[in-house]
Amino acid sequence: MADAVIDVVGVDELPLIVEMYNQVFRPAKNLESFKRRYLGRYNILQMVARVKDKPAGFFLGFELKPDTFFGWFYGVMSEYRRMGIGSQLMDAAHSWASQHDYETFRVECHNTHRPMMHLAIELGYDVVGIRWDADRGDNLVLFEKSLTAGK
Repeated sequence: MADAVIDVVGVDELPLIVEMYNQVFRPAKNLESFKRRYLGRYNILQMVARVKDKPAGFFLGFELKPDTFFGWFYGVMSEYRRMGIGSQLMDAAHSWASQHDYETFRVECHNTHRPMMHLAIELGYDVVGIRWDADRGDNLVLFEKSLTAGK
């Protein structure tokens, strides 16, 4: 397991996150598309994972509902996969959301992103639905996890 340092970062780090996003996901997005998605959102959270000061992964999320936090995008650079970076990012995001009094954490992923689906199930998420993603012409699997279970 890599010993990643995960930092909550501000808007000044968004260009780095967009660059990493475009190395992990297709189709590519520009900085403005991320800024538009943030309009009117509450409690935007951006995290960057670094290994030996090199960017290794990222997390983007925001409030979906007053009691639910939404993990919009997670990404791990290809050279850092299978080293626990995704799990560390998810743990950090869960911790942040819990500290900010969210009760539920939601993530979505395409059926083709099997590693993310496996990780969500491994971390105790439940499948709660499916929704159509018109941008990609494919279904997204919806996962939720209680942040208050066992408290």
